[in-house]
Amino acid sequence: MDPLALSFIAIAAVLHAGWNILLKTAGDPLRTATVGMAAVSVVLVPVAFVAWLWLDRPGVPPYVWAIGLASGILEATYFVTLTGAYQRGEMSVVYPLARGTALVLAVVIGVVVLGEHLAPLAMAGVALLVAGLLVVQRPWRLAAQGRGDRVAAAFAFTTGIVIAAYTALDRAAVQQAPPWLYAAILWPVTAVVLFVIDAVRSRTATRPIPAVDRRTAIVGGFATFGAYSFVLAALSRAPLAVVAPLRESAVVLISAWGVLRLREAGAAREGALRIAGSALVLLGAVALGAAR
Repeated sequence: MDPLALSFIAIAAVLHAGWNILLKTAGDPLRTATVGMAAVSVVLVPVAFVAWLWLDRPGVPPYVWAIGLASGILEATYFVTLTGAYQRGEMSVVYPLARGTALVLAVVIGVVVLGEHLAPLAMAGVALLVAGLLVVQRPWRLAAQGRGDRVAAAFAFTTGIVIAAYTALDRAAVQQAPPWLYAAILWPVTAVVLFVIDAVRSRTATRPIPAVDRRTAIVGGFATFGAYSFVLAALSRAPLAVVAPLRESAVVLISAWGVLRLREAGAAREGALRIAGSALVLLGAVALGAAR
């Protein structure tokens, strides 16, 4: 594999992990996401507009605008469900569940809806994914856990469904329009929807919403945009089937941070299981990518 593309993927994974750690540890994760997405939009839109003029105004089909609108709403929903999960559950469980669910769902759609057939390696990848999710969550324990843990798991699974939905839309859009131009549609739509959600939440909240460190939120917003940009750069040098699975290395980074730095797991055995389950999710993603 191209070493430069591999470097791009590694940087993207670290930036993405940093953004999720910031959201988990923020006083108010949803408002942090709102400020971060808005900050990127304020810079991205005028820069993209100048680039659009400079490059002789490349056309954007109307349906790409429609996809950008739909995907932006889904991206905002993603932040709502992800931050909801982070507020109720532990990052070393929530994030692997969300990403693993998205990958499994993508396979189900491919087989059931699109009539695709799984190669043996892909079937092994699905098995690894499911095994990883079971090791991380161990759903048979949910009945004995508190309501907060059950709600967090529901939010995490919902996040995975949303990820699968907006990923499918984004893939369709970037095949018909330059990725940077599509991003200039997607980002502000997401920011506006988040602002609306946050405004409604502020008016209906029964408790004071914690203050947000705006500087940190802005840095985090640009970190997630940087991760997106480095993934695009990697895609310019390596196939999607290689890039997409390797970017999931963030799953292991985030799980390890939750276990080792945030001390979420408590007992050493529980921490080891969470990291091992996250590693299985990553291996399953790599196997699926290699089978394509």
